[in-house]
Amino acid sequence: MPVLTRRVLTRRVFLAAAGAGAILAALGAPRPAFAQRSTASAFVNQFATELVGIVNGPQDIAAKKAALGPVIDANVDVAKIARFCLGRFWPTATPAQQQQYTTIFHQVLLNSISGNLGKYRGVTFSLQGETPQGTNTLVSTVINRPNAPTANVQWVVDMSGGAPKVVDVVPEGTSLRLTQRSDYASYLSRHGNDISALLSALQQQLDNAG
Repeated sequence: MPVLTRRVLTRRVFLAAAGAGAILAALGAPRPAFAQRSTASAFVNQFATELVGIVNGPQDIAAKKAALGPVIDANVDVAKIARFCLGRFWPTATPAQQQQYTTIFHQVLLNSISGNLGKYRGVTFSLQGETPQGTNTLVSTVINRPNAPTANVQWVVDMSGGAPKVVDVVPEGTSLRLTQRSDYASYLSRHGNDISALLSALQQQLDNAG
């Protein structure tokens, strides 16, 4: 893979690294009474509880990865994140390219998160409150991981639909979807704004991961 492609695509791939870590860092979370929490905070806590059941369950890694997909799909608005990350290039893509991109985005996101399943045992987090932000709510958490610094992570929850959905993860003040969008724009500007070039690079990355 060309150097530029590797640098851009591995820097922060679809909520990877810190993003996947922030999601999985909810492992071992306490279970406060939902009645004492707002909808957004209760949602984040419930999402964490479902992840706990998978990560700390008796299944092997393959079974855990299979179980992870439905949980992510139910709690994360992958399509909205994908479109946001492509930014101003979304309208320039053909419907077929949009569909292909969204499908690859979904697959790499799941690969990224499932690849971190074994790294977050013993982690706990505490809910620190929330802040309304338009149709979204920012749920603040403090994450404690054994042998690692404490991290402040915000979960951006879209409250505009029929059910809450995570649309961004913000570890230590850095929006991962904004960073990803910047990376894509940078990559495309270096490749003639060619959506097909980005799709090929993303597919190659996905193939290499498999």
